[in-house]
Amino acid sequence: MSITIIIIAITVIVSLVAFSNDELLNKLIFYPARMNTPGEYYRFITAGLIHADFIHLFFNMYVLYIFGENVEYVYTVYIGKPFMFGVMYFLALIAASLPSFAKHRNNYYYRALGASGAVAAVLFSFVYYAPWTKLYLFGVLPIPAIIFAVLYLVYSAYAARKGQDNVGHDAHFWGAVFGFVFTFIFDPSHGQVFIQQALNPSF
Repeated sequence: MSITIIIIAITVIVSLVAFSNDELLNKLIFYPARMNTPGEYYRFITAGLIHADFIHLFFNMYVLYIFGENVEYVYTVYIGKPFMFGVMYFLALIAASLPSFAKHRNNYYYRALGASGAVAAVLFSFVYYAPWTKLYLFGVLPIPAIIFAVLYLVYSAYAARKGQDNVGHDAHFWGAVFGFVFTFIFDPSHGQVFIQQALNPSF
């Protein structure tokens, strides 16, 4: 069984249980104002195992399945370190939330949940290897992965600055950046290939 499937299975089970268990939800949720001691830092990870509703859960797990299987294959076959995919995913949960942690340390109204930051990391790891692969925006509009990545970062940065909704755009942005950088660090030899690919569009 792949690491991707294991992560999805654990996340789905915990999310489903938390849907009807507010005590568990409050224990696992990312809550910077409550994270004053290292004993509360587990929330960086556990917040990625719970979701707001079925749609939130389904979308994150669907994207993770589509791109996670591909990225995990690369880590396994070409890099020879399959376990590093799991390491990247869980480190991405932390890295994606660190800016929000610093920003909202004294905000008792701010809480966050969901695996979006780590899923963004997986997506951008995929972009590193296949920048011109077509992704389908809204399921119908074809767009090259690298173009989608740029638009994703621009929109996430803009939306985070505006702060007019309850979506963790900061986590999306920094999770995406982390995924790309992490993959580059562990497979720097592909960097030149990525640059060549980026400069030579292939539709």
